[in-house]
Amino acid sequence: MMYEMTVQIRVTDIEKGQAWYQSLLRREPDFIPHEGFAEWELIPGCWLQVAEGVPAAGCGPLRVGIENLEAERERVMSELQVDWFEIYQREEVPVKWATFEDPWGNRVGFFEYLDQAEKAEKIAQSRKA
Repeated sequence: MMYEMTVQIRVTDIEKGQAWYQSLLRREPDFIPHEGFAEWELIPGCWLQVAEGVPAAGCGPLRVGIENLEAERERVMSELQVDWFEIYQREEVPVKWATFEDPWGNRVGFFEYLDQAEKAEKIAQSRKA
């Protein structure tokens, strides 16, 4: 039985990496078990680990669901100096999505449900858990 998940992203400078992800996620890490490592519980049972080390080229992207993709694009470009990134959408896919890179080349991004009722249901479910 699976009950939790962790995803690890590596950065070459943990202080800068932690600061960058704090800004991206808009909060301090939930857990710093030891030097060179920080963790955020994104939703119950789903952890993002930022670890000092060699970034894994070509991995990802790690995308997280958000409420307003366009607003987050503007914020990330302004606050984190991320270059412009495209938002994609396909008729057969129920979300729109975007991918960008952190300063270490890790591919991360966001997605947003197109159907407002479905989006509201997903948000409510994540807040209950």
